[in-house]
Amino acid sequence: MARYLGPACKLCRREGEKLLLKGDRCLTAKCAMERRAYAPGMHAGGRRRKPTDYGIQLREKQKAKRTYGVLERQFRRHFAEAARKAGATGETLLQILETRLDNVVYRLGFTDSRSQARQLIRHGHFAVNGHKVDIPSYAVQAGDEIAVRDSSKRLDYFKVLTKDISRKAVPSWLSLDAQSLSGRVVNIPARNEIDTTLREQLIVEFYSR
Repeated sequence: MARYLGPACKLCRREGEKLLLKGDRCLTAKCAMERRAYAPGMHAGGRRRKPTDYGIQLREKQKAKRTYGVLERQFRRHFAEAARKAGATGETLLQILETRLDNVVYRLGFTDSRSQARQLIRHGHFAVNGHKVDIPSYAVQAGDEIAVRDSSKRLDYFKVLTKDISRKAVPSWLSLDAQSLSGRVVNIPARNEIDTTLREQLIVEFYSR
């Protein structure tokens, strides 16, 4: 499966804000945005031109891709799926991205980042409704239960997680059982339940050009 293998901090610097791609590290002084809060690459020191409408829309699309860890082809498929459904395309796109299994595992606090969630899912550590799922893009539905598999709970990572996970904030559209290391999708999130600074209408405008 294709995935981005370059420096994660470069992506945050390019978008000009923290995308929390490295989990808790992004909240410390070690974060690259704290030390070099400017775009990567060579800087001639000249005055930057005012961005065009296209440039602003492109940056928002890139920010969404990088936040959720989705490459271009898959992101385009998600947008096409959102466009086919009834309702506001931008909100539907965010719902599709939020209900990916890797994002739900991250939102439940089982991992510190979405990239870590993808790795643990691929290694078969999670089950949906009692069945092992190793596809990070798997779309969960309202009522689905996501749990750490019993065979994985013996690993040191999950033993430590049991002690720490109850301190993590969980969005209102999910519920967490910290003792059993399981969670449930209460409902498909509405826009006001999705914690993101993304301006999804700009993404819709980008693909509508």
